[in-house]
Amino acid sequence: MNQDNKLWPPGVFPARFIERLRLEGGIVAPPFDADQVQPASLDLRLGDIAYRVRSSFLPGPEQTVAERIATLELHRLDLTNGAVLERGCVYLVPLQETLVLPANVSAGANPKSSTGRLDVFTRVIGDRARGFDTLPAGYHGPLYLEISPRTFPVRVRKGSRLSQMRFRVGDTRLSIEEHQALHEVETLVIDANEAVTEGVALSIDLKGEGRNGLIGFRSKRHTPVIDMDKKDALDVLDYWEPLINRGSDEFILDPEEFYILVSRESVHVPPAYAAEMVPFDPLVGEFRVHYAGFFDPGFGHSAAGGTGSRAVLEVRSREVPFLLGHGQTIGRLVYERLAEQPDRLYGSGLGSNYQAQTLKLSKHFRPFSL
Repeated sequence: MNQDNKLWPPGVFPARFIERLRLEGGIVAPPFDADQVQPASLDLRLGDIAYRVRSSFLPGPEQTVAERIATLELHRLDLTNGAVLERGCVYLVPLQETLVLPANVSAGANPKSSTGRLDVFTRVIGDRARGFDTLPAGYHGPLYLEISPRTFPVRVRKGSRLSQMRFRVGDTRLSIEEHQALHEVETLVIDANEAVTEGVALSIDLKGEGRNGLIGFRSKRHTPVIDMDKKDALDVLDYWEPLINRGSDEFILDPEEFYILVSRESVHVPPAYAAEMVPFDPLVGEFRVHYAGFFDPGFGHSAAGGTGSRAVLEVRSREVPFLLGHGQTIGRLVYERLAEQPDRLYGSGLGSNYQAQTLKLSKHFRPFSL
């Protein structure tokens, strides 16, 4: 089918639209893995080569990514049987998925939750791109993933899934009035600390109630390698320092340290919607609050087993120490409408790792409690 002649309805694509897009030639790829299509996103798979490059880059309107790699490549790694990506280095990996998008369909990408919680910075790049993680409507071309481990060395291989992509038609974000109306009907946030306006404001939990005072984790340095494809394999204390409330409801973020913290509020993404965390908001502080920003339909939804789901936050302060107080606004969740009611929800029999979560590290670690 000629994709350019097909107009898709407005909204974020649910899973069955993504599967249909592939069948009709909009996504060119080997057969999807059984669990690759999520309720409103597609996991992207690494190819068989990683290029170590001198620096991050955008190709700009006159060049392809392959042309830029040719001038910046230092060496390459064979991912067929796995390879270690070192912290502090930048790698470019061709992805197994190529796009032939219809004229009115655009795409955006984000790290998967498990990727962000390990401080592995990823961004999708397309040919002649002017921005990261965004592919314009009608994009035809290959996809590459920039990977830069910030804290832990990681092992990846061909087929590893570190990033995810959403497909959408038109302006899908809700207005202030639409956010407020949806909150009235569906309760997007429980015990909100601010009025719902351009999304839902989330604040930080520094009390640790119900967790014996555990408020978060600070990453350790000089750790063993983490295999990105192995679940429940690692001891938390080999990689993380637990942070405990010792009577103060304040905490200072040290510059360039990486923290896993949690929202004070529980959040809810109703079935007909998706949401995305604003990754950095200079109005609330000089720190990055979230690497992995996609929240699928059904996250925190009671009927999908998600009652009480918090937002886990990957936090890295920038150049100065920054004092956080309990209940301080730290990020914002913005909602988008789906193109059609989804046929599957986050958590409902999908083996979703973070439904009904409170404070939780990535799936690679064995359960931890004080």
